[in-house]
Amino acid sequence: MTKRIGILTGGGDCPGLNAVIRAVVRRAIMHGGYELIGIKSGWRGLLDCDTMPLTREDVRGILHRGGTILGTSRTNIFKNEETAKKAIDNIAKLKLDAIVAIGGEDTLGIAKKLTDRGIKIVGCPKTIDNDLMGTDLTFGFDTAVSIATEAVDRLHTTAESHNRILVCEVMGRHAGWIAAYAGLAGGADCILTPEKPVDVDEVCEMVKQRSRKGVNFSIIVVAEGAKIKGQEEILASQRKDDFGHVQLGGVGQVLAGFVAERTGFDTRVTVLGHVQRGGTPTAFDRVLGTRYGVAAMDAVHKGNFGVLVALRGNEIVEVPLSKVSEGIRTLDEGFYEMTKTFWGY
Repeated sequence: MTKRIGILTGGGDCPGLNAVIRAVVRRAIMHGGYELIGIKSGWRGLLDCDTMPLTREDVRGILHRGGTILGTSRTNIFKNEETAKKAIDNIAKLKLDAIVAIGGEDTLGIAKKLTDRGIKIVGCPKTIDNDLMGTDLTFGFDTAVSIATEAVDRLHTTAESHNRILVCEVMGRHAGWIAAYAGLAGGADCILTPEKPVDVDEVCEMVKQRSRKGVNFSIIVVAEGAKIKGQEEILASQRKDDFGHVQLGGVGQVLAGFVAERTGFDTRVTVLGHVQRGGTPTAFDRVLGTRYGVAAMDAVHKGNFGVLVALRGNEIVEVPLSKVSEGIRTLDEGFYEMTKTFWGY
């Protein structure tokens, strides 16, 4: 008897999502006995019964494409019991035997709650921030770092030409993985992350030290979630999404104002924003996404549900979905301290 397997992508779009979708479908075809159903717009698709078939032809040519052919949203079906019941009823209505949920903390948090109510789910870890518990690495992160690194490389030339301080604000709500990796790879003079409050005096002293050595430009990379010591969290908007998250952003501009005022240097800001999550995924993310997709379908085929396929070392393993809710995977303190080796040089 053919089993119907739903696939959805939730949360922010991310390079490599289409690689996962393609891999799940192709692996299911190899196993045989499966019908793949794409659930559109994340968990919202369950509320609307908005689906599409996923055949070999539907996933042909999507490996290199950014975004997701299924669409996505930040819908929280557990916002109230009515929507939760409707989603669960619609899973039965759509005759889905299992679901592969591709997403980050919020999407997989819902997957865990559905698992607790008897729904068969396998999770795939996705977030460009690389802050998901249970896995060593999420797909999309490598692409985001590559884009941010290229931006920092380009900022060097204009900073040096104009004797400017350039602040580059990158993504990273609660964790500074992108800032740390891109800052190191791009040769930034200062890297600021959410894990450590920003000491403006320390940053300005670094700029002045470089100037005393005859270097009249600096590149500062700061994560959007970084907090300036003694100040409230800096928000781009007070509006909250279904999961209660506010929109962060603006720390780069605030920091630049302090630096300009206290050092006298012309200071400019570049906010990379959504360009980090858009466009073609790197080869690494295509391969990692493919490995996750294959492993997720293998878990379905074996009947292993309530699990997250995860990278541990160089192996793809299965861990309980509950691992995701244990917290945020923040930047290692030792790694952050290592980046300070290159401050001001």
